[in-house]
Amino acid sequence: MDGQQNDNLQHPPEPAQAQVQSTLQARQRQKIAELEGKLEALESGRAVKARYDYHSFSWLCSPFVRQTNYYLAQGRGVRRVVALFDSIEDLIAENDRQYDDDDNKDATLDQERLHIGYSVLMRTLPWFMKKSTDLEHDDYMCMLKMLRQGADGARGDDTSKLKTLVSDWVNHELKPNILVDPDDKHCRGFISDACGRLLCPAELDWNSPDVKAGIRDQSEGHIVTDLSFPAFLYEKYTANPDNLEDGLFKGRILVQAYKAVFTSPSSAKDVEGDGDGADVIKNNRRANKAFSEIKVKKHVRFSLSSVTSWRLVDGDFDYVQFWRNIVDFFEMAPG
Repeated sequence: MDGQQNDNLQHPPEPAQAQVQSTLQARQRQKIAELEGKLEALESGRAVKARYDYHSFSWLCSPFVRQTNYYLAQGRGVRRVVALFDSIEDLIAENDRQYDDDDNKDATLDQERLHIGYSVLMRTLPWFMKKSTDLEHDDYMCMLKMLRQGADGARGDDTSKLKTLVSDWVNHELKPNILVDPDDKHCRGFISDACGRLLCPAELDWNSPDVKAGIRDQSEGHIVTDLSFPAFLYEKYTANPDNLEDGLFKGRILVQAYKAVFTSPSSAKDVEGDGDGADVIKNNRRANKAFSEIKVKKHVRFSLSSVTSWRLVDGDFDYVQFWRNIVDFFEMAPG
């Protein structure tokens, strides 16, 4: 009896075995279906991603995007070598005005500056004239917008770059007791002895306690305006009162900034001594390529100041007028 029961346990009836087998097969089929579903979803996702990547790549390679990127890249040179503050639209408008005006004897100095800027624009972007005449109005306006964005973007990049670099150069060269913080501009300007020395008008002596106090208090006779050249423009940061052109535009930090903007930050480390041995005044007058130097002067002045965001006027100092004074020095020099 017990043996029969054991046989029944070891060898269940045929219908029970068939039921177990069916259950196992059903589970296997269900598992296979789940795996097939996951595989199908995975392949579908890959296909969608492939289509997305293809369309994204096609869009990036489209003529519109290529043209937009070209305008943005070309625009980056406008603020560096054409006009630091004037818009391309203003340059074009002044050229059109002078073209329509047969007798242009009454043109103001500002109008002449704009016209000179237009001439530089045509030399810098030789394709601009033909492109302007070929494009429809909407496309033309879009081109100007892209050029403007590229120009302003480059100016912002240069300002941000020099914010840190100038602080490092000042700390390395002047070795102030309180180092200039590369991340905090509030500690710069005339509050800082090191930055104050470089920003001080060249005709004044920053080492004099009366001068230092007068500038910081903005007392009469010590107001810092755009009419004076700051000391950082000069070799060894000191002007010769008998010859104000002696050593002008040969300050070491100024030359370092020029190299950092127009070549690379690493090249600024190669500056040996003050001025890198270059006669900037003579070279710029002869070649008429002063603008890039002028643009850097403005950036260095801003980097040394305590102003945290870009503005045209810093107290009594007008950056636009400062820029124009230096332009006039090269283009309408008395000597």
